[in-house]
Amino acid sequence: MSEADATPLATELMDLTRRRTALAQRTAPLPNHTRIVALSNQKGGVGKTTTAVNIASALARLGARVMVIDLDPQGNASTALGIDHHAKIPGTYEVLVGSASVQSVLQLSPNNPNLTCVPATINLAGAEIELVPASARETRLKRALEEYLSTTEDKPHYIFIDCPPSLGLLTVNALTAANEVFVPIQTEYYALEGVTMLWDNIAMVQQFLNPRVSITGVLLTMYDHRTNLSREVAEEVRRHFPDIVFSSVIPRSVRVSEAPSFQQTVIDYDHDSVGSIAYREAAIEFAERGVH
Repeated sequence: MSEADATPLATELMDLTRRRTALAQRTAPLPNHTRIVALSNQKGGVGKTTTAVNIASALARLGARVMVIDLDPQGNASTALGIDHHAKIPGTYEVLVGSASVQSVLQLSPNNPNLTCVPATINLAGAEIELVPASARETRLKRALEEYLSTTEDKPHYIFIDCPPSLGLLTVNALTAANEVFVPIQTEYYALEGVTMLWDNIAMVQQFLNPRVSITGVLLTMYDHRTNLSREVAEEVRRHFPDIVFSSVIPRSVRVSEAPSFQQTVIDYDHDSVGSIAYREAAIEFAERGVH
């Protein structure tokens, strides 16, 4: 059967096979210095945590040393990485209040020897209020990471910080500690709304706290090629951010949604599924864009 005669399903399967074969031949360049990346979007439900853990997992599988810092009190990134994070487990809360170092709370993901996580517990929900009167409250995470990186031999190639979907002290700490901001955008109505707020907030952080931080990547998530809305939103986002939108696109995928309930990323849960392939492609693009 020629491609011209193929049904849409057959065409999709052939395309998936091509992409799977191409990925098997590819590698990801390693950065010379640790890339500290905050994943943020003021709008919730855009695939932020899903993107954080799957990009991290894909890069770890490609040989990079990767750390995920779960800064969202819901702890979804910790769950997806198979990390225990009940209230008595020390994690990001203890790091922020100064009672523990990053090194002392790091846990190894059972799914990948190259992947570590600083877990979030419910205690983190109170950190926003507790940090208000604290000295240097916006730079707690930055200083903790600087201490960690200055004392560890096998420095991670990547540190991904999964931010909560709001601009409070937790997100400000992430933006102050990071060199880059990576923004997942859901291809649905009002997609750019959260990004506009985020852009303004980053400008304020640049001015007062961290002049080197900037948005270096935008990833389209939950894309449905069957709908006009997804295509129109994708075009609009590319028009707004022509230089930083990834060519990789993350489709809506049942396997991506299922994976966290098994305490796994989709990379580990179903390595050759369409969602995994999309995130693996995005991870390689992320790695390549960071090498200058």
